Amino acid sequence: MPKIELKHVTKRFGKFVAVDDLNMVIEDRSFVTLLGPSGCGKTTTLRMIAGLETPTEGEITINDRIVFSSEKGIDISADKRDVGFLFQNYALWPHMTVYKNIAFGLENLKWSKEDIKQRVEELLAMLKISEFSARYPSELSGGQQQRVAIARTLATGPKALFMDEPLSNLDAKLRMEMRTELKRLHRETDSTFVYVTHDQLEAMTLSSRVCLMKNGYMQQYAPPLEVYRKPANTFTADFVGSPNINLIKGEVTKLNPITLALPGSINLVFKPLETIGLSVGQKIILGLRPEHVAITEGPSMAEATVLSSLPSGMETIVQLRMGESYLHSVVFGDLDFDLEKQVGLSFASGKSNLFDEQSTVNLGQGLLSRA
Repeated sequence: MPKIELKHVTKRFGKFVAVDDLNMVIEDRSFVTLLGPSGCGKTTTLRMIAGLETPTEGEITINDRIVFSSEKGIDISADKRDVGFLFQNYALWPHMTVYKNIAFGLENLKWSKEDIKQRVEELLAMLKISEFSARYPSELSGGQQQRVAIARTLATGPKALFMDEPLSNLDAKLRMEMRTELKRLHRETDSTFVYVTHDQLEAMTLSSRVCLMKNGYMQQYAPPLEVYRKPANTFTADFVGSPNINLIKGEVTKLNPITLALPGSINLVFKPLETIGLSVGQKIILGLRPEHVAITEGPSMAEATVLSSLPSGMETIVQLRMGESYLHSVVFGDLDFDLEKQVGLSFASGKSNLFDEQSTVNLGQGLLSRA
């Protein structure tokens, strides 16, 4: 199984820089997701690793073997990199049965008929599509076609499997089922998976590490829960999480204790969990996850007005106006709230993140209390 390493990889299309000085290590047997909005460089990065796109600069190694180096003039073709690529449209042969589609690559490699039969049957069972072996792609649902495409990609035993938004053509229920299948498949094949998506929920649920990109730059590369709990900057904080994180602009008014003045004459004490460098008068952005904005009947840290209440049974998403700021709160349980109702808020139930307004970088985490 391979470790994949990118060193100072850059890709330009004329004057447009799609990927800019990217450095990352994809560890053996990991499930790494390249996440970000359209045009951020995630698909270009995947294609460069696979050998389908040639970098402008940099070096890529797979399993300690250099497959591309601008400096050394090395560019090994995609078919010799021993990786599998699963395309968004599945690209199945319409005139071949499921069995033939999976066997096609093995026949080209001159495998014996017996070995091909054994391998195809193994994959049909693994992907739970044995009953469809004699069908043609047009006779299958989208989810079944996707399983066939995965089986075909895995047939030759690639060291790594690359997937470019493979679930985007499926409906919501099928996407959920296929996420479960992909996670199981990753564990059973013991392979390295590299996955591209713009869906942060897919990235959070599937990955061992997430690489979040924006405008060709890596914003953060960390386990998904670390990205969620301690985002590197306000872009990362805002991109990951649903409902979105609450980002409230404010100012540091004291240092001992650290006191934050927020719009609407709200003052909070921020107790950092680590050493943090701040100065009086510094403009900051306070990041509060919606589940840490509690609507309380008892002593409160702020007052707010209910603007909307969206109960879904398991939880209710409440939009609030707090002074000049708008917040989202997630309240667990089958509750509902009257519109325009005045409620008290508490932010003491979880860690908040403090960002510098000018640079947008995360300054540190802390606990909040009433000033």
